[in-house]
Amino acid sequence: MITSNRGRPTAGALTSKLNPPTVHAAQLLRGEISATLQADSAVKMVLFQGPAGFGKSTLMAQCLEQLAADGTRTAWLTLDEADNDIQRFLPCLEAAIANLLPVAACEPAPGDNRSSAGDTALNLIAGLADHDDRFVLFLDDFERIQEPTVLGLVREIIDHLPPNCRLVIGSRSLPDLRLARLRTRGQLVEIDSKRLRFSRTETERFLNDHRGLALGADEIAEIHAKTEGWVAALWLASLALEKHPAPGEFIARFSGEHRAVADYLAEDVLAQQPQRVRKFLLRTSILRYLSVPLCNALLPDADSASLIDLLNEANVFLVPIESEERLYRYHSLFSDFLRHRLAEECPDEIAPLHRAASAWFETQHRPVPAIDHALEGGDFDRALTLMSQHAEPLLAQGRMRLLGRWFDSIPPADLAAWPLLQAIHVWALCFSCSPHTAMEKLEQTGLEQSTDPRIRPHALALRPSILAIMDDFEQVYAIGSKTLDALPAGEPFAETTLVNTLANAYSVMGEHQRARTLLDGARDVQGVHESAFNAMFSESVEGIIDLQEGRQRQAAARFRLAARITRPRSAFSPIGTNGNAWAGVLHAFAVYEANDLETATQLLNVYAPLARHIGLPDHMILADVMLARIAFIEGDVDKALQTLTVLERTGHNRQLPRVVATSRLHRAQLMLLQGDEYAARTEIDRASDAATWDRLRHLRLLANDIDNDRIGRLRWEAFVGDAAFALRELAAFITESQAQTRYRRLFKLRLLQAVAQQRDGDLPTALSTLENALKDGCREGYMRLVLDEGPRVGALVVRLQSDTLERKLDRREPLFAEYLQALLQAFGPRVFNEYPVEDDPNATLLEPLTRKEIRVLKLLAEGNSNSAMAEKLFVSDSTIRTHLRNINGKLNASNRTEAVAIARKVGVV
Repeated sequence: MITSNRGRPTAGALTSKLNPPTVHAAQLLRGEISATLQADSAVKMVLFQGPAGFGKSTLMAQCLEQLAADGTRTAWLTLDEADNDIQRFLPCLEAAIANLLPVAACEPAPGDNRSSAGDTALNLIAGLADHDDRFVLFLDDFERIQEPTVLGLVREIIDHLPPNCRLVIGSRSLPDLRLARLRTRGQLVEIDSKRLRFSRTETERFLNDHRGLALGADEIAEIHAKTEGWVAALWLASLALEKHPAPGEFIARFSGEHRAVADYLAEDVLAQQPQRVRKFLLRTSILRYLSVPLCNALLPDADSASLIDLLNEANVFLVPIESEERLYRYHSLFSDFLRHRLAEECPDEIAPLHRAASAWFETQHRPVPAIDHALEGGDFDRALTLMSQHAEPLLAQGRMRLLGRWFDSIPPADLAAWPLLQAIHVWALCFSCSPHTAMEKLEQTGLEQSTDPRIRPHALALRPSILAIMDDFEQVYAIGSKTLDALPAGEPFAETTLVNTLANAYSVMGEHQRARTLLDGARDVQGVHESAFNAMFSESVEGIIDLQEGRQRQAAARFRLAARITRPRSAFSPIGTNGNAWAGVLHAFAVYEANDLETATQLLNVYAPLARHIGLPDHMILADVMLARIAFIEGDVDKALQTLTVLERTGHNRQLPRVVATSRLHRAQLMLLQGDEYAARTEIDRASDAATWDRLRHLRLLANDIDNDRIGRLRWEAFVGDAAFALRELAAFITESQAQTRYRRLFKLRLLQAVAQQRDGDLPTALSTLENALKDGCREGYMRLVLDEGPRVGALVVRLQSDTLERKLDRREPLFAEYLQALLQAFGPRVFNEYPVEDDPNATLLEPLTRKEIRVLKLLAEGNSNSAMAEKLFVSDSTIRTHLRNINGKLNASNRTEAVAIARKVGVV
């Protein structure tokens, strides 16, 4: 994919990807398969899957044309290897989805800032449900997508397709999109190679009627048997047969395996082309797309405009793309063949051709494709020269994965003469690959011994930055200040990254004010030297500090901003997305805490694989624990436990003992929620790594702020063990946490304390403790911190709501009353039946309720609206309102919330 100087897809490149192949009259229309896309409305996805050359793209283009003619809104996106980069894939996907919507629907509403990194395409998909039209999105060449991040996002899109939408995918291989689930639900239609093959009748119609040949029945039968209805082979054969003097002889010697047949026929077709056309085809095969100026740069002596017109008219595997630039691309099968043939016939010309393409892109101020072509042509000197000019801006933008891909293709010996690029290589490894690999590379290069004023700042800043990702904050704290004092001026990226890293270390050591002072200084540097990466880094670190100081809402705002900072903007979409794991996981964490599990899942499917790949300990723990929790909430216990098992294994492989211990603690909590007390205690014992937890007691690491061995054991004692012992230990722990200003931990401990007090027989004190804690939680919007403790805490919240209504506290503190109601709705109806808190023996009804009124109360307790209750009871809305008035009178309640609370208190529901 062609990109601009900032790594975004250019308008021309996107246009080439958003246009389907042209449907020609010579192609055989296959109405039976096309009708599949208009049939069963329950189908979410149609998969065209078969080997290369089976006509998937052509058939999909026919289906698109037929759907469009019938009034269905359609969009197309052709994928390539570059789309495995989430930063390249998402703008293209968003542009394709945006093409499905009316113009007005694509424009963001004034002041609308709901979209954030990772969810734009999903928001656009969800927006399609607001329209009556039917929508179909086509994704072609899907076999090129192997990146788990991109595959995860496509799975999310499939899961959230509204009923009026359908996804059509063309792929050579079976895509990893969890198709079994779609099959069992009847939501998948598969057009495999067997259905893609031409029948004998279709072969005859294609060759004789559409291609104008005059083959006899025996010749048709023979070529059909040899090709087995393989569309590409028939197409190539028809091109050769058009000018062959003896069709029978050609068919008789036509044989071989599919790929061999394709190569043989392509050679036969290619050999019949005039020399100038043949030369043009081979030389331009190195390009991802063709334009007249670009082709002229490769072949200055050729008349590229007339040759492209000739190929287009002859339909020689050239796909025209409607655009002002007159763009074209070769059919992928033909392009592969041409490049293979070029390597065999003219190997010495490949490097000069790539050099010419690189030079042309450089004149167009497109350094990314210029460097790509230099590397593909093996011109490492040119690539390194270009990278020396553009790598630092790309580093500041956070394009670590792109830089890493480039450096991976350069021989170490060639890179040795470019120390600044070596430093940038280590930065890219640090933030996109593995800190251990980055540290090894740093030590191999000897950069830390350099006295070059341009190299020295990077060399000094790299080690602390790598150590932080390796979870060694103590060493960062020890060397960070001295390193910062010794850092020469003049390299803003190195300076700001070191400042952010040191601020992060200070926050982990509990020195928040010192960390904030450093972050303010980092922002001053960023104001002069813009760096999207470091702006994201600064906001993320300050958000962590806000979170540790109990300011959940402020932290969520910072994480949302950080996740949006480095996203690339597209001319086709005003919003865009990026694959930044650092900010993305933190943003997902804030969304999860607000109990928006759907959005959290979408974000985690994008960012969790990236966090695992880099090896960020806190981010790995947070991401996988959230995914396990969400799976548990959805009832998939096996998936939840499997996710934690994978996290534990990753901790072993990465030599991160706190990852191992934390995964076991969370497994224990899930087992406790299942009621398996013995298994939960066993897992807590397995998580008891004294050396690890002793170290963590002095650190403020986000993933372990409210998850350590001490809290795990106290939770077990409070919920199912010795409640009196838990109360004694919790009292000391609460005093300690208050002194250390660990506000989130303090909140969690007070919840456990309320459960232990209730189990110890002191319900009034338990409710008082819970009320005080939840009033703090209400101010900051805590949800999952409460909900994740399960039905025992939920039962106390039920009783607390009854007491607040009885004291008319809902009228004096309506926000707190709404918060309690939101918690109860999130807990769900099960919480009212599990671990019931003893009822008030003096609670009585003023008047017995009728059977119908009890039914209304039960529906009301489940959160149903008046209209929903009317529909379920087959009565009018006015009848429901009458029932509610009667219920309020009999229960002496002033509103529906109070009525439900009183009904629960007296045991009616």
